[in-house]
Amino acid sequence: MSYDPTAHLLLTPIDQEAPHRVRRLRQLGIGEQPDPVFDRFADRLAELTRAPYTMVNFIDENRQFFAGLHTPDGVGAGADPVGAAAGAGAGAVSRYMNRDHGYCPHVVVRRKALVLEDVCDYPRFAGNPVVDEIGIRSYLGAPLIDRTGVALGTICVVDTEPRPWGRAGLETIKAMAAELVEQIHRREDGVI
Repeated sequence: MSYDPTAHLLLTPIDQEAPHRVRRLRQLGIGEQPDPVFDRFADRLAELTRAPYTMVNFIDENRQFFAGLHTPDGVGAGADPVGAAAGAGAGAVSRYMNRDHGYCPHVVVRRKALVLEDVCDYPRFAGNPVVDEIGIRSYLGAPLIDRTGVALGTICVVDTEPRPWGRAGLETIKAMAAELVEQIHRREDGVI
């Protein structure tokens, strides 16, 4: 992990697995284009958690790509994937995000689910750009670890209000991540 000596806050963690992850994502044919299956999964996740924003997120060396995206107004899902990384306005959520924004890069490197009921309660996460740029206040995410042991990305839900996710939220996000990984495996095996 890297540290900013002036701010004394944990920055985006170093991701040694990124090159291997990119190769695996290319092998699977996912992570570069919006995918209606992943959009439907994000919609289902939003319905299940009642969260305004949900994502199926694949991460490379430089950026995050939301192959599945649910937003309250539908903006971003199926739309031109430029958005926040290209300077969209405050509150904008789109298909691309810089790798140093958000909490999913931490989940991928840690290889464990992350529950932040109020990001402002955690100094190392409160200063993340998504707090000011998008208004994120709460996060729940889990890694997508495939059969080869590669953390392909994450699924996550976020809200602009603090949320008491609790154990039920943690169990839900982990179960949904496992379900999506199985779906990816079935796709790879030609079952879907």
